Amino acid sequence: MAKAIKKAAKKTAKKAAKKAPAKAPKKAAKKAVKKASTRKPNAAFMTPLSPSATLAEVIGSKPLPRTEIVKKIWDYIKKNNLQDKKNKRMINADTKLKAVFGGKDQVSMFDLAKIVSKNVK
Repeated sequence: MAKAIKKAAKKTAKKAAKKAPAKAPKKAAKKAVKKASTRKPNAAFMTPLSPSATLAEVIGSKPLPRTEIVKKIWDYIKKNNLQDKKNKRMINADTKLKAVFGGKDQVSMFDLAKIVSKNVK
């Protein structure tokens, strides 16, 4: 009985050794870190876009990058408590946002990018 237990323990140790990932050499790890730090951001995200008149009522009329526009919309949503209580992915529209959302009372948060691209120049 004791021999069977020892055999089973050896088999599981061998299987675990086979499944364990091999460690990468230090040089490869340094190259990976170097590549990650030299990556440049996409300039298309940083170009200032001027908002439409309806969107300007929510975020202001100053030209902003797309990322900042989405941030300001989220600030407005949180400030006015417009996120749906039951389903946090849905945004309830007030009078200003209803015009931006194209007349819809409620929009999914995943549609914000589409809505922003319709309302900027």
